[in-house]
Amino acid sequence: MLGNIFHPGRPTAVLALVLAASPAFAANGIDVTRGIDSTVYGSCVPSLVVENKSTGTIGYLQVDIAVATADGQEQTIELKSAYREGVLHPIGPGDKATLKQHLDTSRALGVACGDLKARRVVRTICEAADGRPCDSSVSVQP
Repeated sequence: MLGNIFHPGRPTAVLALVLAASPAFAANGIDVTRGIDSTVYGSCVPSLVVENKSTGTIGYLQVDIAVATADGQEQTIELKSAYREGVLHPIGPGDKATLKQHLDTSRALGVACGDLKARRVVRTICEAADGRPCDSSVSVQP
């Protein structure tokens, strides 16, 4: 049967096997992308959107982002799936959620969204529903 896969008339079967085995095409990770920035009391509040493509439930996810502003300053903000000390909001397999800055527990950026010039990931914390580190990799595009 394996001989039929490599038949010159079946290049698509070979390509399908290669793509299926390739980790770049596997949907088993946690993807975090840039969300919509909002303005709260004149200060920009960035967000991130997480898509859980893994088979496990995320109990808590935090991504710390360093943002550079137009005046050359850099500040680090924590974008979280929930209050770590309070009620968690699990992100199940296949679900999407928004990571937000909690302005009641952290300092606002104090600049308009148009003044944010660069973003980079400083730290990522991912915990499964049972409190252990997430098994799946987390990819962040801030």
